[in-house]
Amino acid sequence: MRIFNFSAGPAVLPLPVLEKASKELVEYGGAGMSVMEMSHRSKSYEEIHSAAIELLRELMGVPSNYKIMLLQGGASMQFAQIPMNLKKSGKADFVITGEWSNRAYKEASGILDAKIAASGEDIKFARIPEIKGVRPDADYLHICTNNTITGTRFTTIPDAGKVPIVADMSSGILSEVFDVSKFGLIYAGAQKNIGPAGVAVVIIREDLLENENAAKLTVFLQYKSHVAANSMYNTPPTYTIYLIKLCLEWLKSQGGVSGIQKINEAKAKILYDYLDASPLFKGIADKPHRSLMNVPFTTGDDDRDKQFVKEAATAGFANLGGHRLVGGLRASIYNAMPTEGVVALVEFMKKFEGGQ
Repeated sequence: MRIFNFSAGPAVLPLPVLEKASKELVEYGGAGMSVMEMSHRSKSYEEIHSAAIELLRELMGVPSNYKIMLLQGGASMQFAQIPMNLKKSGKADFVITGEWSNRAYKEASGILDAKIAASGEDIKFARIPEIKGVRPDADYLHICTNNTITGTRFTTIPDAGKVPIVADMSSGILSEVFDVSKFGLIYAGAQKNIGPAGVAVVIIREDLLENENAAKLTVFLQYKSHVAANSMYNTPPTYTIYLIKLCLEWLKSQGGVSGIQKINEAKAKILYDYLDASPLFKGIADKPHRSLMNVPFTTGDDDRDKQFVKEAATAGFANLGGHRLVGGLRASIYNAMPTEGVVALVEFMKKFEGGQ
């Protein structure tokens, strides 16, 4: 029996995707073999690979002057690969809204002159801080559009003037509509809304590929190498990309990103409305900056939080513990989490509350 999985990632996948993948596990189409066994140079796999990239372009409305890469190393690899490839003046500004943007800042600090343009640390990252200034000669401004641990999100994209905005969208990509043209580079780990773990999506404006400093990097670290090879400079994680294609097809069937955004907003409202009225459970993030994907909350008592996680698991609700760095509780309600899962969780929370 499948349970409701509220993991922050690797996260729940659409059931129709898992069912289709199970049917095609041993043999894909008429190929006589599994996708896992295919040569990445075969016609069958190249069709899967190209379809995944084109679906991303279609669903996100990626302009023609942007390139899409499917890379290994996860989003964490991009913390270093981005400053390596975009370094020109040798300066980059960062908005620190939680653990992952802070890691990106620290990693870049060893490569260029990284400066904090704004930070929410003094308010425990409960809201998005105000950006007071971006250096006009910075190579980029880095933001994290959705913060998995603290449950906040950018509801509007900052104006950085001519400075390209680099956005970590790992936990918010494909959950709501973004104007890709507002960004110089977008990157995201796959294991939230795109598919299973093992791939990082990087979307980059073409002009940012022209960089003399990047040309001095080892070939594998250069974005241009992966763009030229259509993300097959080396053997890609073929089965993961096949599953990504299935997830993107499913998303398209839900009305695309605009369609799933409406569903996500409705799901989040169910949970936030309950938290706002509950005498026991309290949300963490400030209302104007609440995430649609990650909802951290607490009873205010560590032992009671642990009791809730234990009882919830017994009742069929998995992975409701908060991140190890902050504790508490958290429900991640990504695209593939059905509305009935959120409704059932709220009903269980009411029951737990009544027993306290």
